[in-house]
Amino acid sequence: MRIAVLGVGLIGGSIGLAARRQGDGEVVGFDPDSATLARALESGALDRGAGTAGEACEAAEVVFCAAPVAALPGLASAALEACGPDAVVSDVGSTKREIVAALGGDARFIGGHPLAGAETSGVENARADLFVGARWYLTPTERSGGVLYDRLQRAISDLGARPQAIGAETHDRLMATVSHLPHVVANVLVGQAAAELTRDSERMPEVGPSFRDTTRVAGANPAIWGDIFSTNRDAVAEAIEAVGGRLREAAALIRAGDRDAVAAWHAAAAADRQRLLEADLAGGLLHELRVVVVNRPGIVAELALALGEAGVNIEDMALHPAPDMRSGAVSLWVAGAEQAERAVALVRDLGHSATVIGPAGA
Repeated sequence: MRIAVLGVGLIGGSIGLAARRQGDGEVVGFDPDSATLARALESGALDRGAGTAGEACEAAEVVFCAAPVAALPGLASAALEACGPDAVVSDVGSTKREIVAALGGDARFIGGHPLAGAETSGVENARADLFVGARWYLTPTERSGGVLYDRLQRAISDLGARPQAIGAETHDRLMATVSHLPHVVANVLVGQAAAELTRDSERMPEVGPSFRDTTRVAGANPAIWGDIFSTNRDAVAEAIEAVGGRLREAAALIRAGDRDAVAAWHAAAAADRQRLLEADLAGGLLHELRVVVVNRPGIVAELALALGEAGVNIEDMALHPAPDMRSGAVSLWVAGAEQAERAVALVRDLGHSATVIGPAGA
């Protein structure tokens, strides 16, 4: 498989390193900064570099666009213009609604967002294992090509990540709370502390480890986060307003002075955190579902989104078209017997025939 990586910083460089670790195919890269491209070649993230994005996309089967959020629509559009009809183009941006609205009408574009990164940046900090075990969201639409979606999710699985389909609107709403809001809270807390702790003295006092941990992301990459907040402004603003309500409730609870009630509130937060951290852990043997479908545009995206939004993750997928290409079967692998049964019920509700074949390797 030939993979093109457009933008070879931390994420793009890590894609290249992980893909090259597989030992087959070719990784071609482009970056508008020639020095960055040279470092990517020196680090082994690329097999070869290209002078333009279009050159990198020549004969590519999968294209990853890895650039700041504001630059992604233009970069992905250029990739689509340069690619052939059988290439799939994706991005790695942390907001999806705007880019999917702009490019989702092209069957070759499928938005993506790996939940992986580091406090450092640049290709010199890229790692081949950056995506191992990480969730990688994909945002197909009703226009997305089924074969192309299958190829993209397989390529992402080969990088070590765990692909999952999700709607663009749902993605941005969830990310507003679990990814973007923490940066807002860290920024606000730092501002509050700076104002309060210097009120009686010009000297900033020392702070504790909980403050350092909570505010670790404050002010990180202002240009990048300016783009993120701008492209997801409505969802982030709603999340801020919602957490503001919870803070007011917490203030009232603490001001009331009921120690037992405060302790119960604190314990409930610990339990909620544990459930959230454990929620994404895969468990159980992989079970194969065989789904018979009519071959029409968007059918794979329909299945993937329905299962993903119901919390059933597709760990692997295979397509088996009929000789006349009018229908076919889709094999889906999910973890655990309970998840498999849920998946069957969901697929049947969509009007398709579905059967659990059994655990993989059984």
